[in-house]
Amino acid sequence: MLKCLKLFVTLAVQLILLLFLNACSNPKIQTQPDIAPSQPRLTPASAIMSDGYILPMKIWQSAVEPDAVVLALHGFNDYSNAFDAAANIFAGDLITTYAIDQRGFGATEQNGVWAGRSIMQSDLIATVDLLCDKHPGIPLFLLGESMGGAVILSATQQLEQTCIQGVILLAPAVWGWQVMPWWQTMPLRLLAHTMPEVTVTGEGLDIHPSDNDEMLRALGRDPLVIKETRIDAIYGLTDLMEAALVNGAALRMPALILYGEHDEIIPPPSFCMMLENLPDRDTSQWRLVLYSNGYHMLSRDLQAEVVIKDMVVWIHDQRSSLPSGQEVVRGASRLSVFSECEHLLN
Repeated sequence: MLKCLKLFVTLAVQLILLLFLNACSNPKIQTQPDIAPSQPRLTPASAIMSDGYILPMKIWQSAVEPDAVVLALHGFNDYSNAFDAAANIFAGDLITTYAIDQRGFGATEQNGVWAGRSIMQSDLIATVDLLCDKHPGIPLFLLGESMGGAVILSATQQLEQTCIQGVILLAPAVWGWQVMPWWQTMPLRLLAHTMPEVTVTGEGLDIHPSDNDEMLRALGRDPLVIKETRIDAIYGLTDLMEAALVNGAALRMPALILYGEHDEIIPPPSFCMMLENLPDRDTSQWRLVLYSNGYHMLSRDLQAEVVIKDMVVWIHDQRSSLPSGQEVVRGASRLSVFSECEHLLN
């Protein structure tokens, strides 16, 4: 323990020295095009924002007129293809799905560079408005996985002014500054302001985002999945997660919140804090499903079909019983890994 403490102190001193040596460095944010704003618009394969930025978009059409439409937002370092399995099942159940590559991810420009929370929020609202106009009279829902869920939570008040009928938060990223341990936040803040362009990988961390090894190997081969992450992008993500965590109190619209007991990406304490920040269950419309065999990538885990069926049923009727039978209801006693949350749900 003493050796570890000395090592940490040495590292901290080195980082402080680097801070002074690189005092002019700051986390990088994507540069914006120097063009006159125009009306956002949809094309068959993209959503084009008011500044001309192109968000590549995948569409999974229902064979006939859909009963519902879903706009899906992917997680950190991922892109729209994350929803292929779920969206194909949705299409067979009369649900059309749109999924965009958010700025800095997938096939977008300035790949790997953080765009900034306000820009990501405005992209979401603009795309929602476009789909509201494209599908008048058809219920529109949002599906956000991890970082995508954080973007949705952070923009809840703005979304209430749109046609959105409800949101699905799939393992929402809410591991913000206030719940992240100091021995992680301090180096992150220092590095983001001294060496923001340095990249890191997840190798050697022994973290399992899913039990679907074949799917994880496919992601490793996919050139559009970011493998080396800039420090300042992690810093920006943490800011977004903090905003999502705090803004959960504003979630008034119908919401289906899904989380796995084996999630090693979003720790239980941060998820519990999000639940504590949500409006009281007696006066709000959120529902929670806790999957005993679930990991972080719930819609791509080995039990993905169970999760996807729950989402389909909820999209068609937000009051229906969910087929998995794993919804957490009042009086539940199965929150073994969330003992600190249990009082919030009983």
